[in-house]
Amino acid sequence: MTGTADGLTRLIESAVVPMGYELVGVEYLDQGHGGVLRVYIDHADGISVDDCARVSHQVSGLLDVEDPIPGNYSLEVSSPGLDRPLFGKRDFDRFAGRRVSLRTREKIAERRRFKGLLRGTEGDDVLVEVDGETFRLPLDRIDKARLVPDF
Repeated sequence: MTGTADGLTRLIESAVVPMGYELVGVEYLDQGHGGVLRVYIDHADGISVDDCARVSHQVSGLLDVEDPIPGNYSLEVSSPGLDRPLFGKRDFDRFAGRRVSLRTREKIAERRRFKGLLRGTEGDDVLVEVDGETFRLPLDRIDKARLVPDF
C-alpha cells in the first residue's frame, strides 16, 4: 500500500473503530469518470444494512471535511462477505489454515494466480501451499487476495 492509501485507511479507521466496528480494509478503484471507494467493516455480531448506513453517514461526513480524494467518487460500505478480502500481514496471519485465492502484480514462479492453503507469513512474505508446493509471495507484490468460502 502507498503512503496515501495508508493515510486514507487511518483516516477512515478513526471514524469506524469508535463506532464499535472493525475496519477490514479500504479499496479505491479509479474508473476514469470517477472512482469507487469501498470500505469493508465487520463486527462480532455480523453486519446489517443499518450498520453500513450508519458507517457510510459517518465516513461520508469525515471525507467531506478532510477531502483526501480529489474529484468525484462513490462511497460503498459493506461487510467483507464469505469471500473476505485480505488486506495486510495481520489478515494473512489471522486466516492461516484457510483456503485463499491470490493474484500478484507480476509473475512469480511463472504465474500470477495462486489458489491454495494459506500458511501465514514469514517476514514480509505470504506463504501459500498449492498442490503440495509452498510459494513465498512478497506481500508488496500481492494485488488481490480473498478467502475461498468452504461449502
